[in-house]
Amino acid sequence: MMKRTRSKWIVPASLVLLAACGGSANSDGKEAVKLVLNWFPKSQMGGFYAAQVNGDYEDNGLDVEIEPGGPEVSAIQLVASGNADFGLAHADQLLVARNEGIEFIALAATQQESPQALMFHEGKGVSKFEGINGKTMYIEPGIPYWDYLKSQYDLSEVEELAYTGQNVNFLANEDSITQAFQTSEPFFLERQGVATETMLISEAGYNPYNVVLFVTKDYFDKNEETVDQFMKAYQSGWETYETNYDDINETIHEVNPEIAMEELEFEAEAQYEFVFGGDAEEHGVGYMSHERWQELIDQLVDIGQLDQTVDAAEVFTTKYYD
Repeated sequence: MMKRTRSKWIVPASLVLLAACGGSANSDGKEAVKLVLNWFPKSQMGGFYAAQVNGDYEDNGLDVEIEPGGPEVSAIQLVASGNADFGLAHADQLLVARNEGIEFIALAATQQESPQALMFHEGKGVSKFEGINGKTMYIEPGIPYWDYLKSQYDLSEVEELAYTGQNVNFLANEDSITQAFQTSEPFFLERQGVATETMLISEAGYNPYNVVLFVTKDYFDKNEETVDQFMKAYQSGWETYETNYDDINETIHEVNPEIAMEELEFEAEAQYEFVFGGDAEEHGVGYMSHERWQELIDQLVDIGQLDQTVDAAEVFTTKYYD
C-alpha cells in the first residue's frame, strides 16, 4: 500500500549506496541475499516460496532469506538503505519513490493486471465510477488511484475517511465503499457472512503492475550475476506455483498462520488471470512492456504524483523476457 507523505521515501544517498554491495557467501558457498515482501506472506508471493521449497534459489547459487512485509514495513526503504537486496512493491509506488530521488530497476511484474478494487455491500454497488459520488469512501490518503479517479470523475461529494486496514467501519455502514483487492477481501468477508460486490480500478483506465520485483539501480549495475540467478529461480518458482500451489500454500501458512488454507486457495485461484494471463500468457510470468510503464508514468504526472516525466526504459529492464 502507498503512503504519499514525501518524507517516507527520503533515504540518505549514503544509505542507498549500501544496496550496491551485494550479499556475502554462507558456509555452503551460496550467496546470501534478502528479499523483503510488500505484505504478509500470501498467495501473491507464492512463486517466491515455491522457489525456496523446491531449492531453486540454492540451485542458482543463492541462499535467500524472505522477510515478511506489513503495515509498518516499507520494502522500498529497506532495499534503498541496503537492509535488503530485493523487494516487492507496486509499480506506482516505485515511480513515486523515484520522484524522491531513489532509483530502482523493476525486474518483473508478478501481477500483470491490478486487482485493486472498490468494494461495496451486496446490492449497494454502482455500475459506473461517477455513481460513487455522494457516498462514504474508506481510502488510504494519497493512494494514486484515488487521485486518478478524482481527476476523471466528479467525486466532489464523496465523504473521504481514512482506511485503516480493517473493515470494521465498512461493515457498520452498508452504504459505504472501501478500497480492497478483488483477490482477497471479498472472500474474507464472505467467510464472515457478509456478501459484497467489487469494481476493478483498472476499468477506469488505471492499471499499474502489482507485486513488482525490484532492486536499486546500483545493485542492478554491480550484481548482474546475482540478479540473473535470482530471476531464474523466480521464473522456476512461479512455474511450480501455477500447477502445484497446494503444497506451497502449506509453507505459506506455516510462516503466516494468520491466513487460513481456504483463504490461500481462494487467492491462488482468484489471482490466476492476474498473474498468468495477459502478456504473461505469451511471454512468461513477470513480463513488462515499455508501453504500460510509460502510460503509468504519464498518468502519475497528470495527477501530480510525479514532478516530471521520464522514459520508461530508465525504470525497468526487458533483459529477462522476449
